[in-house]
Amino acid sequence: MVINSIKVQQEDFDFAAEVDILEANNITDGAVVTFVGRVRNQNDGCQVEHLFLEHYPGMTEHCLEDISKQARQRWQLGNISIIHRYGQLALGEKIVFVGVTSKHRQDAFMAAEFIMDYLKVSAPFWKKELTEQGERWVEAKTNDKKEADKW
Repeated sequence: MVINSIKVQQEDFDFAAEVDILEANNITDGAVVTFVGRVRNQNDGCQVEHLFLEHYPGMTEHCLEDISKQARQRWQLGNISIIHRYGQLALGEKIVFVGVTSKHRQDAFMAAEFIMDYLKVSAPFWKKELTEQGERWVEAKTNDKKEADKW
């Protein structure tokens, strides 16, 4: 049974448990690629105190399902798991998890990168940082857009 898990949640996730789910009873895939994004203490030269993420319920899940389908059309993949958190997150907390399995490593690496590039520039999440200079909304960086454009 192929897993296609999309979760948008406030609560933290257990990285090891998520990897276990991707690998459980999976004897066909030789590659497991994961990515975890965390809240940094600095962005664009400012000290960050915490991060707040908003999203559009319903639309967000639909968009993440769509990117998962696109990844499956481009590469031969087994399991896909995407978790994205929202709400107020402290420094060091996990924001996002992307996990992909495939028979061969190149497909898994490419798909995981493709999914993350999409999340950075196109997913309906809005990020606001509390910095030493006050609150500010975070926009996708030019480099993030360039990376996404390569697909």
